[in-house]
Amino acid sequence: MKTARPSQTGKESQLRAFYRTLFSAWGPQHWWPAHTAFEVILGSFLTQNTAWTNVERALANLRAADVLSLDGIRHIALADLECLIRPSGYFRQKAARLKAFVAFLDRQYAGSLDKLFAQPTDHLREELLALNGVGPETADSILLYAGNHPVFVVDAYTRRILERHSILPQHAHYDEIRQLFERALAPLAQGPKARTGLESWRGGQPPNISLPGTAHPLSPMSTAPRTPLAQVYNEMHGLVVGVGKHYCKKSQPLCDGCPLQRFLPRSK
Repeated sequence: MKTARPSQTGKESQLRAFYRTLFSAWGPQHWWPAHTAFEVILGSFLTQNTAWTNVERALANLRAADVLSLDGIRHIALADLECLIRPSGYFRQKAARLKAFVAFLDRQYAGSLDKLFAQPTDHLREELLALNGVGPETADSILLYAGNHPVFVVDAYTRRILERHSILPQHAHYDEIRQLFERALAPLAQGPKARTGLESWRGGQPPNISLPGTAHPLSPMSTAPRTPLAQVYNEMHGLVVGVGKHYCKKSQPLCDGCPLQRFLPRSK
């Protein structure tokens, strides 16, 4: 039988240790790969229920058609949009959702992303969640990666890792998981001596790096200025995805070689 789940304080301490361990191994993940905030928003919708490689194909189609912009999505015919984003799957639903987002932005914020992201985080999160097809993961991806709002993004990889490390069950409520990560990681970005981990990487990658996790090439959005807190949440989500994709697989976990292996609970 597995050991009991750690206390609330213990959970937060363990997640901070996860961050330090993963960042030490893999360094900055350079999320989200995009040229503009609106491209991040497009990607947040398109990545629903599909692999990122499919999203890249859809984005490439939009770029080639010169509609990878707010104005482009605003004016393109729905049928043409569906055709361009077809590689991402569920293309009819996603095209309608993209059109609905642009209509919301035009109606509420005169088509201005600056005005949108100037709203308080909680208020804006409620507005996004009220839109068709926007769940917590999509809303928080938009807030964090496009808007520099300090919100942690929870996905299936996050749930799987927490369950296997006896921190929280996979069926835990989304906001319970999000708030746990936010409490745990906030101290890393507080005070004049805040240490996000980026400081030691300014001169390049250390010689002992073994795997880049899910690191993306540098892009204008991935290197844009962020608050320390948003940067920590950004990096942690990318690092967690790296664990899920390379080691903590759904059916056959590959614990050997995983940087988090030493944190697994011991059987009694």
